[in-house]
Amino acid sequence: MQRDLFDAQEVQRRSVDTEFQACNLGGVSETGSLSVAGLFAGIGGIEVGLHEAGASTELLCEWWEPAQAVLAERFPGVPLVGDVRELGQLPDVDLVAAGFPCTDLSQAGRTKGITGAASGLVAEVFRLIRDQRVPLLLLENVRNMLVLDKGEAMRYLVDELEALGYRWAYRLVDSRFTGVPQRRQRVIFLAALDLDPRSVLFADEAGQPDDDHYGEEAFGFYWTEGLRGLGWAKDAVPTLKGGSTIGIPSPPAIWNPDGRAGLRIVTPSIEDAERMQGFEAGWTAPAAQMARGEGIRWKLVGNAVTVGVSRWVGERLMNPGQPFLDGQPLLREQRWPTAAYGANGKAWAVDLSLWPRRVRYQHLADVVDLDRASPLSARAAAGFYGRTQRSSLRFVDQFIVDIAEHAAHMAEELAAA
Repeated sequence: MQRDLFDAQEVQRRSVDTEFQACNLGGVSETGSLSVAGLFAGIGGIEVGLHEAGASTELLCEWWEPAQAVLAERFPGVPLVGDVRELGQLPDVDLVAAGFPCTDLSQAGRTKGITGAASGLVAEVFRLIRDQRVPLLLLENVRNMLVLDKGEAMRYLVDELEALGYRWAYRLVDSRFTGVPQRRQRVIFLAALDLDPRSVLFADEAGQPDDDHYGEEAFGFYWTEGLRGLGWAKDAVPTLKGGSTIGIPSPPAIWNPDGRAGLRIVTPSIEDAERMQGFEAGWTAPAAQMARGEGIRWKLVGNAVTVGVSRWVGERLMNPGQPFLDGQPLLREQRWPTAAYGANGKAWAVDLSLWPRRVRYQHLADVVDLDRASPLSARAAAGFYGRTQRSSLRFVDQFIVDIAEHAAHMAEELAAA
């Protein structure tokens, strides 16, 4: 019986693989160049990474003015379009990149699904490539897209692309594989007319590292939580968030067990956050003129794509590899796995980790100067501590002690001011 099941799965795998036999395995072009149009470009996380891999950006499209200010400064001379709905056609490029809005797909968002007002704008991508086929399409979005509405968003993307003649592959990755101390899990989806997308997304497999990969000096968490979640991360911050729609920043906090009083619970700066997304410090400074405070910059950074992730994709586009294809058939009614590929109504799940590579890790204490970082405010610390006391979550004992002492210390300083 087990042998029969194995044989049936092998037949299905070969059936799926047949759809990929005509693919080009030699890279994006003979010249080694890659031209890109970036839709929903944000602050250019995808485009910067692809540029570092040798690509050139021919068009940027982004509606939000603060993001436009960053793009205009960082991509001088590149045409910049506002509303994607007003973009009549694409330039002649090799790849369209679209980190389309996650607002309706994210657990922290409205979760209205792929037809929501924001995330539904991905339909504009299909409108454009329906009129003008491009060889490659690169999409990026949140992990929740795999499970929201029983995976309806993924089915929508796959159905639209297969109807246009594309083969596709996707993989969930953790930004920490690029060396940055931020635990950020995102779906990277590549569709292609000629190139085998599996040779890009499945050619690397490093495996999730052991716990000793991380240091013991600092632990990231979200001080805005505490009742049902914490976002706890060893030697990293949890996923950087965009913050509120009205520009209130939502930076994480860092527990530094060996710090002195008042500096055991600190928050990273916006420049720290930029580095933890793979940008150079000050990348979003051009947006600062749009409003007082740093809320806009936090939103821009929180919504961005980690530069190292798109750099990896770009490097593999230039130099595809032999893909890992171990897995099992993927039926339409099954849950979407962390990696899969398919074409023409056939799909195959692939057993891969969220770590394609292991780049030299930047420890959190090396990115954030814990002795100079801003302490978490008295009000924030007291609010968080109060929530932990009402929560059923389990916390590290010394962490709770340090939170209580930090809240009391900051309250004393505030009273003395």
